[in-house]
Amino acid sequence: MRFRDRVAAGFATLLLPMAGLVGLASPAQAAASATATYTKASDWGTGFEGKWTVKNTGTTAISSWTVEWDYPSGTSVTSAWDADVTSAGTHWTAKNKSYNDSIAPGASVSFGFNGAGSGSPSNCKLNGGSCDGTSVPGDAAPSAPGTPTASGVTDTSVKLTWSAATDDKGVKNYDVLRDGAKVATVTTTSYTATGLTAGTDYSFTVQARDTADQTGPASGAVAVHTTGGGTTPPPAGNKVKLGYFTEWGIYGRNYNVKNLVTSGSAAKITHINYAFGNVTGGKCAIGDSYADYDKAFTADQSVSGAADTWDQPLRGNFNQLRQLKAKYPNIKVLWSFGGWTWSGGFGQAAANPAAFAQSCYDLVEDPRWADVFDGIDIDWEYPNACGLSCDTSGAAALKNLMSALRAKFGASYLVTAATTADGTSGGKIDAADYAGAAQYVNWYNVMTYDFFGAFDADGPTAPHSPLTTYSGIPQAGFTTADAIAKFKAKGVPADKLLIGIGFYGRGWTGVTQSAPGGTATGPAAGTYEQGIEDYKVLRTSCPATGTIAGTAYAYCGNNWWSYDTPATIATKMAWAKTQGLGGAFFWEFSGDTAGGELVSAISNNL
Repeated sequence: MRFRDRVAAGFATLLLPMAGLVGLASPAQAAASATATYTKASDWGTGFEGKWTVKNTGTTAISSWTVEWDYPSGTSVTSAWDADVTSAGTHWTAKNKSYNDSIAPGASVSFGFNGAGSGSPSNCKLNGGSCDGTSVPGDAAPSAPGTPTASGVTDTSVKLTWSAATDDKGVKNYDVLRDGAKVATVTTTSYTATGLTAGTDYSFTVQARDTADQTGPASGAVAVHTTGGGTTPPPAGNKVKLGYFTEWGIYGRNYNVKNLVTSGSAAKITHINYAFGNVTGGKCAIGDSYADYDKAFTADQSVSGAADTWDQPLRGNFNQLRQLKAKYPNIKVLWSFGGWTWSGGFGQAAANPAAFAQSCYDLVEDPRWADVFDGIDIDWEYPNACGLSCDTSGAAALKNLMSALRAKFGASYLVTAATTADGTSGGKIDAADYAGAAQYVNWYNVMTYDFFGAFDADGPTAPHSPLTTYSGIPQAGFTTADAIAKFKAKGVPADKLLIGIGFYGRGWTGVTQSAPGGTATGPAAGTYEQGIEDYKVLRTSCPATGTIAGTAYAYCGNNWWSYDTPATIATKMAWAKTQGLGGAFFWEFSGDTAGGELVSAISNNL
């Protein structure tokens, strides 16, 4: 599993390709009544910190704001906070967050960002007008409609009504959004949603469009739970459908446990691995105490819809997972320890497996959150082999560790482990006694991704998650089929093996051929990490142009990416069933679309 630096992620705001701009000021909130000023807070040679301040110089409150500017080529924003920053070439746009959208007369708000390059901003615009307040936009977008009211809820339908939006040129129609995706456009202030699923949670909002085709801000959301079916989805059969939820995703990615509900993913999974707990001093330890059990979530961020209070016994992600389980009792949650960054601690843990198991049990069963977790997952990268660091604990270390965990946690708890997918002769699967450890685990999450990538900067380009081998593959044995075959040959039962899916792509730049096997000059640009990008970004920024070995690839400009799509996931799930595997898992939820289309592909085809 990849573990990105939490501190950096805490400041990063997702940088997506810009979709069309709309001015968000009403006639009383035109640019003439507000200014935007820029300062460089610090400069450390290789980068800088910039800050924009928006001040309301008028007499009427501003309900939303958008700042635009240009940077010369070579200067860019790398991460941002307190605004959603997007780009189109050298043009940059920052829009308010939900918590700082309103500016009272005489008040101001600021947002900051880290940047690269030495250029200065130019051509500043605030809500479509000059940043110095000397010009006024010619038109304004409509206001937000009223929050919809739900009535006539049935197993499969609901009627929505809302109060009208206002606009200086007139409202033309309304877009109805279900779980963030547009499902209808109507000219009236009511809509009946049909074709829904019984016993399922939905979230509806509405946006107005004026006669100039400008779209205003979305209304408040109304939560709808259809009748019938109960809150628990129908049984998912005996296949595991597991997703990783990262503790640091609540920062720059702004991905909360509630997103599992609004995306519809919670109704389609069976298990969650919460990543990661630390392994240090031979013991299990908290990974990020603030994210885990301290952060206070607002009402709109919370699964329950109620804001956390300062004096409640448990807050943070753990409390949100508790709320999720109350809503979806079928979901089991495991606490995953280790990961790429923290696997170095397993060597000391393996020296005294019983003490390690006791420390893990004490932490997982802490009275503050004992009801949240149904088991423990060990993500050791890699026993008796090299990952971020090299382990020399011996081939029996994994077996001994898993045996101690099973003995301590007992038969009623889930005990699982993430494993290498290195199917080469003498490779990482051969380095440890995975077959011996299998008797103590419920299943293995076989990490059948990251086989190839721009960590080999000059290529050759290759799919990072090939299902099968193909002519020209850079390394024999680096495929899903090879890994699963090797585990089976060693005696690991097929139903204890889960196929892994990455909700992201790996890519190169400086590539001159569309087919796999091309040379490159380095990693392609990524939002959080060079050479890596979320599926939800790649599906539109660099759509798939072909498939190889059961995985999609995409060639756009001089960039070459590989990633899984709903179609390739369907192929992989069909293959997993033919192999008798126990199910599938994925890394990780926030890489999926707002509507959870990759989770749906796993659920629908497994």
